[in-house]
Amino acid sequence: MNTKLWDKGYGIDRLIEQFTVGNDRQLDLRLARYDVQGTLAHIEMLQTIGLLEAGELAVLTTELHRIADDIERGQFTIEEGIEDVHSEVEHLLTGRLGAIGKKIHSGRSRNDQVLVDLKLFYRDEMRLLAQGIRQLFDRLLTLSDQYKDVLMPGYTHLQVAMPSSFGLFFGAYAETLADDMRLVRTAYDIANQNPLGSAAGYGSSFPLNRTMTTRLLGFKDLHWNVVAAQMSRGKTERAVSYAINAVASTLGRLAMDICLFNNQNYGFLSFPKELTTGSSIMPHKKNPDAFELIRGKCNRLQNIVGEVSLLTTNLPLGYHRDLQLLKDVTFPALDEMQNCLHVAEYMLQHVEVNRHILDNPIYDYLFTVEDVNRLTLGGTPFREAYQQIGRQVQDGTYRPTRSVHHTHEGSIGNLCNEEIRRKMEEAAKWLENEK
Repeated sequence: MNTKLWDKGYGIDRLIEQFTVGNDRQLDLRLARYDVQGTLAHIEMLQTIGLLEAGELAVLTTELHRIADDIERGQFTIEEGIEDVHSEVEHLLTGRLGAIGKKIHSGRSRNDQVLVDLKLFYRDEMRLLAQGIRQLFDRLLTLSDQYKDVLMPGYTHLQVAMPSSFGLFFGAYAETLADDMRLVRTAYDIANQNPLGSAAGYGSSFPLNRTMTTRLLGFKDLHWNVVAAQMSRGKTERAVSYAINAVASTLGRLAMDICLFNNQNYGFLSFPKELTTGSSIMPHKKNPDAFELIRGKCNRLQNIVGEVSLLTTNLPLGYHRDLQLLKDVTFPALDEMQNCLHVAEYMLQHVEVNRHILDNPIYDYLFTVEDVNRLTLGGTPFREAYQQIGRQVQDGTYRPTRSVHHTHEGSIGNLCNEEIRRKMEEAAKWLENEK
């Protein structure tokens, strides 16, 4: 079988066919449900402009729902020799319904067909990514509340600096995820525009009703200019890649901190042995492999922006086959990002926090700033108080008061977690509004 939507009655060299199709058959399986969804909207519109009879629409709709059921049951495949998901759906309809199946392509091109599929796919993927972010956010903020009174060292330049707390530590990453959520929302909004009817990028002489398909597919808006619609291929992926990059940056940094703080020389936190791995020669080892892999995967995921940018930079106007490669980049990255979020949240369900870190005298100097401030509040000019405590440190006579009293917004004694929660709720409000 050799079925292509662009078939003109001649074959193509086998090597070139294999090279140009690439991984599309495998990747397109993820687009199958969206291809059917887009086709259902398209044919409903075609019937209103006289390109389909009511009876033809009815049988096509019934058959498309059967294909959709097969997709949901995992029984849909792209047969050998068929180029992509669009060709497979049309092939199935034609095989079952005859000439009626050939009518579904009127007024559209594979260009806007794949764009619709991808827009719907990325829209759903951004929802899933947002849900994963929200779950990790909730876990982090719960830990921040739970351990708000447990002090830990804060560092600058990897040197002991000032007192921090697990409330601050977990809460910091939670609030950063609220910022990342805004980028996910932006990617969602860019994906949430209808390109259908742009055809190959220059519109159609058929009297298409693009407003109708926008409504049927649940898009918030149209890509009004048909050229701009085609230009959105790559632009959407860039937005998605920036969202992935932001989340990966936050999660990778958290993973690095956890790996460091799990080290015996720090001993700030640990995990049950069942969640760690051992050594083939060192019986004592409890390695945080899950977070090491999250760190590595997230570092790699941050490169997605570069890959998408290089694939799309300086492409001239119109569709180019280079754009097909974007699926090779974004599809696996979305899966990897979801997996990392899930594993991180699972690990943090079982984190064990050391409540007595600062009992160790190596952390005495954490309190120098507290004591400088204490003297200043007592009336000593700040610079004199600084020099006084500094001399004690230099001559070895410094003895910390070990008292911490922070009251301003976002500090150890006033975490403002409810405000951070509200920030996330605002950033994630679209998840409720766009169901």
